[in-house]
Amino acid sequence: MGGNHTQIEFILLGITNSPYAQTPLFIFFLLIYIVTLVGNVGIITLVRVSPSLHTPMYFFLTHFAFIDICYSTIISPRMLADLLSEDKTISFPECMMQFLTFAFFATIECHLLAMMSYDRHVAICHPLLYVTIISSRVCWQLVASSYIFASLSAIIYTWCTFGGSFCGPNRIDHFFCDVVPVLKLVCSDTHSSEMVIFAFVTINVVGTSMIILLSYISILHTVLRMCSSQSRARAFHTCASHLMSVALLYGSAFFMYLQPPSSHKSLDKVVSIFYSVLTPMLNPFIYSLRNKEVKGALVKCGRRLFNQ
Repeated sequence: MGGNHTQIEFILLGITNSPYAQTPLFIFFLLIYIVTLVGNVGIITLVRVSPSLHTPMYFFLTHFAFIDICYSTIISPRMLADLLSEDKTISFPECMMQFLTFAFFATIECHLLAMMSYDRHVAICHPLLYVTIISSRVCWQLVASSYIFASLSAIIYTWCTFGGSFCGPNRIDHFFCDVVPVLKLVCSDTHSSEMVIFAFVTINVVGTSMIILLSYISILHTVLRMCSSQSRARAFHTCASHLMSVALLYGSAFFMYLQPPSSHKSLDKVVSIFYSVLTPMLNPFIYSLRNKEVKGALVKCGRRLFNQ
């Protein structure tokens, strides 16, 4: 990386510069962060203590919940501190590490959603082979491969974003160190870096979305051939929670990262809040309130606690 970057400090302009809005926003986002932690820790704990949920689907879901905890923890505490502080400076290494970890966990989340869609595909389209295809060993191999590929992708994203020369303005018009607002501060030519980032985002976002799309095309084809309307309804209900998570994450990801930097507007902050703060809070509700197995396990755990 060129230049003496360790001496650089950025200023995060945050969500708003209105002093009257900062305290209400702090309370609002603090509540969201608490609900995110409680909800996702609750999902992980429930799956661990409920034998009925010891299946590949919930194995992936516990990793998904863990990623949501990490994902929001990278963003929310710093954002909350900046809402109450006049000093919004962040050093170059801190900014780079925040982006590196954010890119790492965001990439894993895309891969986990693709794995969960493949799991549903095998469960519905090949139920007799499900235990053989989606074995415990295969689950661990899939998760491990996603962590390895996400590490590689995050390092490349970070190198391309922070590898240029920063010699001009140091104000990041965002509430965290994201690729688009940081690249706007680079003095050197960023075209090649943008192309590399775009290529890897395409591989991760479009690649995993194609796996999801093909899985659900196969699921739809199988479901429509089912004779029983009850079987069709049960199959669609099984996939509903996953499809909602996919829509939340991929909708915002396509908007944010698959358009040219010049096209980005002030709406970016709203979209960023949606996928980095709100989505990790909503996922536990999506996977619990719409899931009979999770609700049943929760009732059983509640009864055991009351009986003790």
